[in-house]
Amino acid sequence: MKIYQHKTQYYETDQMGIVHHSNYIRWFEEARTDLMEQLGMGYDRMEAEGIISPVLEVNCQYKSMTRFGETVSIETRVEKYNGIRLELSYEVKNAETGEIRAVGNSKHCFLDREGNLLSLKHADIPAHNLFLSAMQKH
Repeated sequence: MKIYQHKTQYYETDQMGIVHHSNYIRWFEEARTDLMEQLGMGYDRMEAEGIISPVLEVNCQYKSMTRFGETVSIETRVEKYNGIRLELSYEVKNAETGEIRAVGNSKHCFLDREGNLLSLKHADIPAHNLFLSAMQKH
């Protein structure tokens, strides 16, 4: 899997030129969307198939400051998956130096269009196998 890259933008910073903490959560979402697309299970495909994947929880630990103009690499991994729930981890690093800027995780579930829990084991076996495969790769 290709690691997601993000070049920090001026609007993401505060008056000191340091990235505001809320942007890391947005970057997690960007990296998660990128990972899903790489797996062949992008949100557009999921929604077309009637699968919704809400965020249940997001955690972030800030390790060092990211400044305007830096490019960060965000490694996203499938940590846990059971067909109904999915947990991802994120590691944000300065792309040039490798210094860790933040680490975190997010938890998700799968729902049908009516908002009922959905098991991909039964509803979408190819998608289920994609997530299992991604979890086993690290």
